[in-house]
Amino acid sequence: MKGDQITEPTLVPTRSDSISLQCDNADFPGPVWADCEASNYAKTLEAPAEQLSIPFQRRYLEQTRANIQAWAERSLIDPSWALSLTLNTPLTPLCATYGLPCTGDPFRYPEAEGPDGDQFFSNEADVTNVVIYDRECARLSGSLWIPKSASADKPVPTIVITNGSVQAPETAYRWAAQTLVRAGYGVFAYDPRGQGRSDLQTPMLEQGSNINPKVFWEGQVDAIDFFRSTPEKPYPHDAACEGTSPTVTASYNPEWSRLDRERLGIAGHSLGAMGVSVVQGYGAPGADPWPGLMDNMNPVDVAVAWDSLITPTGDGLTTASNLQLPPVLYDALLLAITQGVLPDFEPRVPAMSFFADYGFLPAPYLAPPDPEGSKVAFKAWQQADVPVYALGFQGTTHFDFSLLPQFPASSWCPDVSTGACSGGWGRPSVTYYTVAWFDRWLKRPGEQGHDDADERLIDDGWQGGAEKMSFHYHSARDYPDRHGKQQACEIIREGCS
Repeated sequence: MKGDQITEPTLVPTRSDSISLQCDNADFPGPVWADCEASNYAKTLEAPAEQLSIPFQRRYLEQTRANIQAWAERSLIDPSWALSLTLNTPLTPLCATYGLPCTGDPFRYPEAEGPDGDQFFSNEADVTNVVIYDRECARLSGSLWIPKSASADKPVPTIVITNGSVQAPETAYRWAAQTLVRAGYGVFAYDPRGQGRSDLQTPMLEQGSNINPKVFWEGQVDAIDFFRSTPEKPYPHDAACEGTSPTVTASYNPEWSRLDRERLGIAGHSLGAMGVSVVQGYGAPGADPWPGLMDNMNPVDVAVAWDSLITPTGDGLTTASNLQLPPVLYDALLLAITQGVLPDFEPRVPAMSFFADYGFLPAPYLAPPDPEGSKVAFKAWQQADVPVYALGFQGTTHFDFSLLPQFPASSWCPDVSTGACSGGWGRPSVTYYTVAWFDRWLKRPGEQGHDDADERLIDDGWQGGAEKMSFHYHSARDYPDRHGKQQACEIIREGCS
């Protein structure tokens, strides 16, 4: 009967009444554009300034000492971490000790008294440190972050986080691991080869980090294999590399029974985001087959790239494009980053790509950049008819995604009165959209975050939404909500319908 018919709700994006497009539309050259750019660039200096506070410095130095002591104790217990062909030292890899900037947010450790410190580790998550081998027998240091509420009867969806390169250890992404645990996800975060507390090189002298960018997709596949291993189906590289070092390594994921292996998301930053682009695309038509050893098909369901997705041809890396280099130098930089070794991949799963206003060498703009420069990879996903979202926020830098003290970034720790970093500019928005995107594609009815995921993704009027989005570059989305409506918008700041 007509009266019994149920009409699916139509979701309509919200819009802030106070948003101003003055900077978006400012004439160049002109005083309005110059003032907008000066104010925007000033945000890149907020984080270093606020970290000069005595409470932050006290906690920062305390945690630096604790991390250096932990590194020294590990080396005493297992001297192979300091005396072997891996060439590990207190300075190699660069963040081996997790000291000084490599500490990351110093309030996100068990030693810190506060909601993100001892309270989180006691009441909210079970965190297990592990060491695994990659495919070439380098040791990778990682951590499993599992909600205490997760169980064999109530397994949680899963996320693998891959670092950026050089000075970007696992500790710089604890903001993401903790947020995702609180949102109901099990997380595996690790240091790729050549990063943090993992081996600098393999026993056969194969390199890691930027010298060998393959570790950011090959190692990511290995991390996924380990995360999906069980006692009945152990992690294959552990047996293959047995005896390579005296270190105790994990032969399977000790938390396997509390995880839902049917739901997997991946997130990565910088070279880790390039790795995410590659890994999500294995197995697509025209791409290389899935290279993992635990699954016959690519198990990845959704991806998040923090600065940023790239196209199958290697284009679109926003941290390179927003340097505003001449085309010849830009192409040379991309070749130096990828070293021409990208596998064949294609857009395959829903992907969210974050960009920053300024790259890893933040400098003010002398002229307006191409506002569509943020959407190169976005358009590749669109053309492949794969859901996609691209967004960035005013005044942010490449380091708004890896919280490294003393590095240029927008505010991320303005208030520590609660014993934790609270407030900030870019990070709260990045966190909000990251979780909402994973919730849209991984959560099931009845689970935390399922019912309102779409509403959060199109709530452009919330305080961290369109009003904060970049006026230099366009944020955009093109994906179907759960009610079947295509949420397509090419310039979110101008309003969407």
